[in-house]
Amino acid sequence: MNKTINGFSKLSKQGKIEWLSSNFLQRKGENEQNTEGGTFDIFSNFQSTDAEFQRVFDGFSENTVANFPIPYGIAPNFLINDKTYAVPMVIEESSVVAAAASAAKFWSERGGFKAEVLGTTKVGQVHFTWSGNGEILRGSLFDQLKAVLIEKAKPITANMERRGGGIRAIDLIDFTNEEPDYYQLRVQFETCDSMGANFINSVLESFGEDLTYFLAEKTDIAPVVIMCILSNYTPQCIVRASVECAIAEFHHEEAAFYAEKFRKAIRIAQLDPYRAVTHNKGIMNGIDSVVLATANDFRAIEACAHAFAARDGQYRSLSACSIENGRFKFWLDMPLAVGTVGGLTSLHPLAKLSMQILGNPSAAELMQIIAVVGLAQNFGAVRSLVTTGIQRGHMKMHLTNILNHLQATPEEATAAVAFFDHKMVSFTAVRTFLDNFRSK
Repeated sequence: MNKTINGFSKLSKQGKIEWLSSNFLQRKGENEQNTEGGTFDIFSNFQSTDAEFQRVFDGFSENTVANFPIPYGIAPNFLINDKTYAVPMVIEESSVVAAAASAAKFWSERGGFKAEVLGTTKVGQVHFTWSGNGEILRGSLFDQLKAVLIEKAKPITANMERRGGGIRAIDLIDFTNEEPDYYQLRVQFETCDSMGANFINSVLESFGEDLTYFLAEKTDIAPVVIMCILSNYTPQCIVRASVECAIAEFHHEEAAFYAEKFRKAIRIAQLDPYRAVTHNKGIMNGIDSVVLATANDFRAIEACAHAFAARDGQYRSLSACSIENGRFKFWLDMPLAVGTVGGLTSLHPLAKLSMQILGNPSAAELMQIIAVVGLAQNFGAVRSLVTTGIQRGHMKMHLTNILNHLQATPEEATAAVAFFDHKMVSFTAVRTFLDNFRSK
């Protein structure tokens, strides 16, 4: 049976679901007359009853047939630069929100988190080949070219410049030793409170056109523009989050011992890529959840973070820790290109609500909040690893999912929560408990 289709995007939503049901959701060998109806029921359960709301959602993507809900939680008690936040987190793993909230409460009693933006520069590139004399291009000709590019792009940059942003620098990168005739314009931008992708790409495409005309006119050798595109690697758009306290403030009889274990755990993640990947994944659990809640681009932030973690040639921890003179210090340097205006942040109803909950922050303030949540998440995870172990708390939070999977009734779930209050949770243990409970 041929399951390919032409013009799928032109079908109505109902037509898409009918085609999907007929071609991919029929179960062979079973008499299921209501399969198609069941499919409609499932998809309809994940549609908004508000037609305008759903129209906006459908416009976010292509070929949509339903919405895909992910839990939207709140981590309270984040004291950042002496200001208290309740932070929205969108993630399907309950232990992430619990760990972030626990770390926030812990540090709110010890002076809170400090955060500062170290830079907000973003980068775009024009990749091109040119077979002319490289020395001429790298000399005074390039100074002329920069002036032309900036002048010609003014219709695009004028609004951003009025807001305090715009083009900050244009550099010529010579790659001809690695690839014949290949050069790059590397352009630095300030985009203020917007993420700025559309602005940057529009400027770069303007640069590509004007570069072609300029070099053809000045040298009689036209370049070939390969592509004009922003880079999601933004090592100069960076924020630092940190916490610090006396070890004695940990209020643990073996505080110094556990503080040193914590420091060594962070050091291991700096030395060993196998540990560093899992370590940084924990940081990104916190960061991605806030990025999603504010409708920013978590894929770009993930890619940038991991490139930054490998900036010296080896993949390492994004966070660092020190113990000096009886004081514990833990910090995170994180590249974060986010926006608070434009894009989905201004269109998604829950994203707009997230921004209100956070006090409608600027992009710089949002960078600080996101980085702090990443640091809090990392602190909570590593603290568990070097004390009780990660599984006890993780599986406690996972108990509800196991009970749902095993179709526990409310009475059974209540009994299970009480039973496992001081016991290790595992899928097998929960199933055994339910079997015994039901047999009685």
